[in-house]
Amino acid sequence: MRVALVTETYPPEINGVAMTLGRLADGLRRRGHALHLVRPRQHRHEQAATAADFRESLVGSLPLPRYPGLRFGLPARGALLKTWREQRPDIVHVATEGPLGWSALAAARRLELPVSTSFHTNFDAYSGHYGIGWMHGSIERYLRQFHNRSLVTLVPTQGLAQRLAGAGFRNLMVMARGVDTRLFNPQRRCEDLRRRWGAEEDTLVVTTVGRMAAEKNLDLAIAAFEGLRCGCPNARMVFVGDGPQKSALAARHPEHIFAGMRHGEDLATHYASADIFLLPSLTETFGNVTLEALASGLGVVAFATAAAGELVDDGIDGLLASPGDEHGFIEAAAALAADPGLLARLRLRASARVARLGWDAIHDAFAGVLEDLVQMQQRRQYADRIIAVAPD
Repeated sequence: MRVALVTETYPPEINGVAMTLGRLADGLRRRGHALHLVRPRQHRHEQAATAADFRESLVGSLPLPRYPGLRFGLPARGALLKTWREQRPDIVHVATEGPLGWSALAAARRLELPVSTSFHTNFDAYSGHYGIGWMHGSIERYLRQFHNRSLVTLVPTQGLAQRLAGAGFRNLMVMARGVDTRLFNPQRRCEDLRRRWGAEEDTLVVTTVGRMAAEKNLDLAIAAFEGLRCGCPNARMVFVGDGPQKSALAARHPEHIFAGMRHGEDLATHYASADIFLLPSLTETFGNVTLEALASGLGVVAFATAAAGELVDDGIDGLLASPGDEHGFIEAAAALAADPGLLARLRLRASARVARLGWDAIHDAFAGVLEDLVQMQQRRQYADRIIAVAPD
């Protein structure tokens, strides 16, 4: 196939959506498909890449408010119409719902190209964390209108599919995410790194990984750590990631370690060198960090939503609190820290829980969905032509 992938975030930008789309793009190319990547220009002098099976179209962009390291693409309907008329893709997959994504959806429909979308971010749920909770309904309506214009919307969990269906979203299909278990695994544990954190061999290290922003509910992670430290006074707290809240949190809590953004093997080492992973967010659509923490052999404490709600068996390979039950979350973290035997059992089972969630199966599923949609569109267009020429 010739696949056009339209996204407003892509590696080397660091976030779960960019990581997922980078892997899906690589998976398509490894399966012999040609890829046209449409994305915002990430810096002024960036040049579009080309290869035998790959080409890029870079569009104008502006910084995302409160996230200067990320950019959203400007509308490019005219340019995409011209490009896709000259070299017609078999299908267009639109991964993000911003101005670029909307213009790509409009261009593809104008050219009668099959279009799929994917739902990666709960923007409607973010509204309350940024003082615009009154816009929740408007944002949800926009997202519903956007995705209902596609043939299929891919969502990462069954729970999210049920929620969106209840809100009027149509043509939903669940496609989970994978984890690179060769990269994220317990063997990456590093005692030298732990010593740099001030941790001895028997010191409990608690971590959270991801964007440091209001919607990630990091104050709850700090409260949970303070609660568990009553029984483990020497415990250490490590934050891995960057974002608009990092400076303020670091200033308020100089006793904690703020490791900043980490990549690749360095990130995997930071995971595996901790003992407990806290995920206090209630706004995840999936939560790639959950899979990475499990694969790294950590004791996971999370709310029973998104990936944690579908992959973690409470008390078997992690501990779960009911969504929104902050007291239960704090109690679960304290109980895990106070019971070395329980922590050891959960950590042993955690990596086994995700051992079979490799990316190859996800890549096969994604390519299969796109192939089915192409064939569906071809059958529909053929039927329309037959009807058009049939005698009255």
